[in-house]
Amino acid sequence: MSVRNAILGLLAQKPRHGYELRIAFSAVIGGVGWDVKPAQIYTTLDRLEESGLVQTKSDIGEGREPDRRIYAITRDGRGALHEWFNDSIPTEHQRDEFYVKLMIALISEEANPDKIIQTQRARLYQELHDATAQRDMFNAKTELAHILLFDKAIMHLEADLRWLDMIEMRIETIKEQPFMEVEIRRRGRPKKGDKGSTYPPPETLSKNI
Repeated sequence: MSVRNAILGLLAQKPRHGYELRIAFSAVIGGVGWDVKPAQIYTTLDRLEESGLVQTKSDIGEGREPDRRIYAITRDGRGALHEWFNDSIPTEHQRDEFYVKLMIALISEEANPDKIIQTQRARLYQELHDATAQRDMFNAKTELAHILLFDKAIMHLEADLRWLDMIEMRIETIKEQPFMEVEIRRRGRPKKGDKGSTYPPPETLSKNI
């Protein structure tokens, strides 16, 4: 969804061809952290065109290569872009693969939860080191927007490290707590005499038949 709306925003600035859109998108995000393939750009453009949100313009007379299609945003596309601007962005912090792995390790007893935490902590420290080094490469006078993006990533990594510390302190308590078991209902028609079965029919019903 972000690439779709980013394309609409870049086309709202001015008409562009696919290659220009990819370069402009990379420039906006600093060229790191979000690699958009050319195929994704053109696939998204095709879908936007099918939806009537962008249209193809001729590049004849604009000093461009004649075989390249120039895309421009439509009125409906601009409306969709404004809807995106006016709406909030949902987060997915609860969908955490590490959390799922840790819980499965506790349930299955096929791995050491403490080692899993240590391995994840080492990775987070490495990512924190890399993100800090990348942030410090930017010039605050000309690239402050990119610095702010890395600041956000660094703050998230620091929060994840504190969360791991919290889990480590409480892991023994978690082990002592029972995991919820889901009751499996048998599929198909109940057997005679099963609780809840209506076969054979109750006596009161059989007299009325």
